[in-house]
Amino acid sequence: MSFFKKFFSKEKEEDLNKGLEQTKQSFFSQITKAVAGKSRVDIDFLDDLENILISSDVGLETTVKIIDRLEKKVSEDKYLNTDELNHILKSVIMDILAENNTQDIEDYELQPDVHPNIILVVGVNGVGKTTTIGKISHQFKRRA
Repeated sequence: MSFFKKFFSKEKEEDLNKGLEQTKQSFFSQITKAVAGKSRVDIDFLDDLENILISSDVGLETTVKIIDRLEKKVSEDKYLNTDELNHILKSVIMDILAENNTQDIEDYELQPDVHPNIILVVGVNGVGKTTTIGKISHQFKRRA
C-alpha cells in the first residue's frame, strides 16, 4: 500500500500522480532534447546536462557525481548513439540512487504519540509542492 493511500482518496491520489507525471515529463523531455543527435559527450552536452540537473533541484553534489561518472563511463564504453547514451545516463543515476541504501516506505506507519512528524517533499519549481503540503496537512488535521 502506498504511503499516500493512507491519507488520500483514490481521486486525490490520481490527481497527485498526474501532477508528478508533469514533473517527470518535463525533466525527461529536457534530458531527451540535450541528448538528441549527440554522437559524443562534449563540453556543450555536459554543460546542458548540468544546467538541467541543477534547475531540476537535483543538487550540486549529486549533479557533479552524475557528470563525473558519466564522463568516466563514456570514456570506457565509447557509446555509439543516443539510445546508448540514454542507457548510460540512466545507469549512472540508478547507481547513485542505489548507493543511498534507502528503503521503501510503503508500510510506514505514523506514530500517533510521536511529534513532530516530518515528511520531505521534493519536486521542481511550479509542480505543486506547496499545494500538496497543504493537502497532506489538511488530512492530518482531519485525523486528529
